[in-house]
Amino acid sequence: MLIGEVARRSGVSCRMLRHYDSLGLVRPTGRTVGGYREYSEEDIRRIFHVESLRTLGLSLRQIGRALEDPAFTPSALVADLIRRSEDRLKREQELLDRLRTVDASTPSAWQDVLRIVKLLHGLNSPNAARRQQAVLAPADDVPVPTDLLAAAVLAESDPNVAGALRWALARAGGDGVASVVAGVYSDDVDVRRRAVLAVAAMAETPGATAALADALGDPDPMVRRHAALATGKTGSTAAAPTLVAMIVDGTNDVEAAEILGALSLDPGPANQIMNALTAELSTHSADSSVRIRLIQALAELPAPVAKSTLQQLTYDEDRSVALVATALLAVVESRSTN
Repeated sequence: MLIGEVARRSGVSCRMLRHYDSLGLVRPTGRTVGGYREYSEEDIRRIFHVESLRTLGLSLRQIGRALEDPAFTPSALVADLIRRSEDRLKREQELLDRLRTVDASTPSAWQDVLRIVKLLHGLNSPNAARRQQAVLAPADDVPVPTDLLAAAVLAESDPNVAGALRWALARAGGDGVASVVAGVYSDDVDVRRRAVLAVAAMAETPGATAALADALGDPDPMVRRHAALATGKTGSTAAAPTLVAMIVDGTNDVEAAEILGALSLDPGPANQIMNALTAELSTHSADSSVRIRLIQALAELPAPVAKSTLQQLTYDEDRSVALVATALLAVVESRSTN
């Protein structure tokens, strides 16, 4: 079969077939009387082998090695192609994300595009101080797209930069919550921790309440604690069990006790909170440090609720517990008479 017919049937141009010939990749086994290339069936099969390998991204040199070396094993080469393809896809996804971010900022001129690109470079800097500066002082007061802020919040490990990002996201309002709330349901515990802190900063914003309520049941204690502090401040009694556990553990116990005190101003949950604290007092009867924290939490409750239990604790066998209860009882009684 002559080169023109091969090109027509195979879809490989005559120019490329000549190039294959010059490289020794596919050389026609015959020549006509006039000196024209003549391809056999085996030559045509080889052309299709070459084209198949090209679709995998192999270079012509790699294809030549694969076809000529009987001992050639494709596994290492295929693995390398996979790695290169993954790297290329990652770069293209990053480019797509940048383009979407620029598009979300609705630029009206190229200058607006350049400002957003500058902001993106700042947020992607390996230097934490530069990332923080990019958040706190965006170029020429360019508003930062909430999707970009949300992605940065969920990825940021530096606490100072994360705080600046949460502040900026909170300023963005409802759109900011919608962008970051998905992180509360991530499989990655670090992402959930960052997300719940960001959502907690906007706890009273529509959309945040449901996510924080779900986070109260998170398997990670840190996520539960952040959710409890945020939801408790909004008046949700669902946070009470976690807040009591925080007092027992000594984690943000002062803040947790203050929130329980505020929740107990409502007669409904007051007894429930009181019972939970007294139950922990019994459970940890041998641990004076835990019991003292619980007594301090009792002192935050309204006097009618806490007074009786504090009076009983003034006679506790543990002298340190009794002294703390006596001192706090005086504070509670003083507060109730003022």
